[in-house]
Amino acid sequence: MTPRILVQTAAMAMLSLPAQAQTQVETQAGPMVISPVITGLDEPWALGFLPDGDVLVTERDGRLLLSRDGAIAPISGVPEVFAQGQGGLLDVMIPRDFSQSREVWLSFAAPVPGGAATAVGKGRLSEDGRKLEGFQTLYVGEGRSGGRHFGSRLVEHADGTVFLTTGDRGTGPGGMQSQDPALVEGKVIHLNRDGTPATQVDGWRPGVYSLGHRNAQGADLGADGALWLVEHGAQGGDELNRVTEGRNYGWPVISYGENYGGGKIGEGTSGPGMEQPMHYWDPSIAPSGMVVYSGKLVPDWQGDIFFGSLNSDFLGRLDPDQPGPTGFAEERISAPETGRVRDVVEAPDGAIWFASVYDGTIYRLAPAQ
Repeated sequence: MTPRILVQTAAMAMLSLPAQAQTQVETQAGPMVISPVITGLDEPWALGFLPDGDVLVTERDGRLLLSRDGAIAPISGVPEVFAQGQGGLLDVMIPRDFSQSREVWLSFAAPVPGGAATAVGKGRLSEDGRKLEGFQTLYVGEGRSGGRHFGSRLVEHADGTVFLTTGDRGTGPGGMQSQDPALVEGKVIHLNRDGTPATQVDGWRPGVYSLGHRNAQGADLGADGALWLVEHGAQGGDELNRVTEGRNYGWPVISYGENYGGGKIGEGTSGPGMEQPMHYWDPSIAPSGMVVYSGKLVPDWQGDIFFGSLNSDFLGRLDPDQPGPTGFAEERISAPETGRVRDVVEAPDGAIWFASVYDGTIYRLAPAQ
């Protein structure tokens, strides 16, 4: 058990969470309450739970924070990041064996020759939670100029290996990096715990698990162990994909969106050897963060997919058991707290936590009592 030591420094922000600071919303599973749980953040990008209930939060400008007993404090030992445009310190992943390994994984935009690249690394969280010790960068993509489309979601596979999503770096419909199996951009990368490739598809760069992605900013494992992800389209054409090793998901050859300013992308909505999304959005909602819900606290939602929207201010839910016009039936949960939702996770008690970029707050969604 990590010693529960509070670091009393000027950098620490004490949190006040009055009971009345709640909003009740109606959902298809009944009334739910949205409550603030962590406040005072600066553009939170991701969060993860430690076994003792502490929470790690990334801020895009490069800070990793520990939330403990009503206070937040910075963690030192974080790598240098390229905090420009959409780049910065991005996802955080707590492996299942944290109690033994104390490993914390981070994805980030790394400054490299040529500009910036999607990167992933890991360090060991000190016993007092104040430092990430011995951080190692394990994997770095190609360096490109600009600050767009880094992808960067991390998911631990059931066997302990790790998936990393990467974006196409904003190369647009004319750029074919996502289709090139020798490049990192626009892919799902599959890594062993030491950063070596965990997948080898014939003729592809070692570690490339799937290709043809634009910018996947949400990912999770389904109950069957399959990898699911949500990714940004262009003007329309955001997608939910169930990802299989060795498959091509189309970008930028096929898409349900169109070019900014109009005109079809590539060959249209389908092409030989390219997978169809399980669900798509048109117009775009800019999906970010994703969790396949266990049903622990709300049994009616078991197996449903929750995700955030960065441009339409809602927390979304897809029901894979119910068909909808563009894939699955969808519910949109909207409230003052659901502005620009960046990350969505399930807490150990089964509540759904989500991060709002607008007000720098992490909220908890749970059934009304």
